Amino acid sequence: MALTEADGARREGGSAALESPIAPADRIIAIDSIRGIALFGVMAINVVTEFRVSIFEQFLPDRTYGSWLDRALHSVLMVAVDLKAFALFSLLFGLGLAIQYDHLAPNPRRTILLVRRLAFLMFVGSVHLILIWNGDILLEYAIAGFIVLPFLTGSTRLLAIAGIVSLVVFIAAPFLPPMASLPPHSWMMQHIAAAARIYSSGDFAEVLTFRIRELPAIFPLHVFVFPRTVGLMLIGAAIWRAGMFRPGVLLFRCLPPTAAIGILLGGALAVLLQNGWLGLNWRMEQSLERLSAILLAGAYGAAIVCAANNAWTQRLVMWAAPIGRMAFTNYLAQSLIFGWFFYGYGLGLFGNLGVAAALAIGTGVYVSQVAFSAFWLRRYSYGPVEWLWRSVMYGAWQPLHLSRLAKVSKGATSNKSL
Repeated sequence: MALTEADGARREGGSAALESPIAPADRIIAIDSIRGIALFGVMAINVVTEFRVSIFEQFLPDRTYGSWLDRALHSVLMVAVDLKAFALFSLLFGLGLAIQYDHLAPNPRRTILLVRRLAFLMFVGSVHLILIWNGDILLEYAIAGFIVLPFLTGSTRLLAIAGIVSLVVFIAAPFLPPMASLPPHSWMMQHIAAAARIYSSGDFAEVLTFRIRELPAIFPLHVFVFPRTVGLMLIGAAIWRAGMFRPGVLLFRCLPPTAAIGILLGGALAVLLQNGWLGLNWRMEQSLERLSAILLAGAYGAAIVCAANNAWTQRLVMWAAPIGRMAFTNYLAQSLIFGWFFYGYGLGLFGNLGVAAALAIGTGVYVSQVAFSAFWLRRYSYGPVEWLWRSVMYGAWQPLHLSRLAKVSKGATSNKSL
């Protein structure tokens, strides 16, 4: 890796205008706000269903949730957040990949830079998956990103069609031959009991060994959602190419009705399915559940963009922009923090808290990260992990402190993409 940002800008005859990250001032704050709010949803589901108890407990039909507050909060999370937050993150990842691809358009090394970006994400995801927490989504996103990358050379129409096809496969999957299968309930029962013992009282080596042993059983969960991940990334890229984030473009004016219809239709479906009021067979219910999650994810994103572009409602969402800019750092930090709270090498709270208590811990961590992210970004241009990610991508140490970024910007012609 080069020692200075200037070295990287000059390599292979390039210039800072051709080979530099998107400047903080050029970011679309609405996108960062969506990412920050989606991170809360991801945190809530992770802490309640995967750190608090075994990931397999959610698949048992006779599970109980203690107090009325625990039951109420769990129902709200399942209706409004579960699957939707992850779907929104997938959409944003594809959109961000398209932004990077278009930003690097004048650069002949564009593909190499983006491959390097995804390879670093794959490396970090692998380390995170094995050493920290096996609920990782970074590795899945990196693999999906490699699939999406060639499509970015095509038209907006191609991206949209490919994305829709992938989502149709995902929604129709309950009616198709299974690509993978979960372990039987008898195995889950035994495994949940073992998880409660080891995760709550085991030392780091014991927890690590058990976590690695879980991976083959967790793998089908990623197989089930992978078409959705790829499909939404492609749709996210198509949304960017279509100009939906640019005020004045026709598609931008479609966002308010999109948000309203998506929330009404997707929300109604989610409520009906959660309470079993439709009386459908399990295949149809699963398909509709997947459809409702996609509708709600899109509606949430549209609503946040509308709020961010309205003078009266900006403050409702803009607070989330700093934590959204540092989502990579904060996601990894949450895994480390929750690991200390719930595993035996820390406080050992695994299996000992209800939904409300676990969500309270998670919310406290999230609020702290909101404050820390705002504090950090008043001094630095990127979060720590985001800075390392960009430095690896460009093969040169990027300016981290805002004062250094300003000095570098004066010596290079800006190549703004937004």
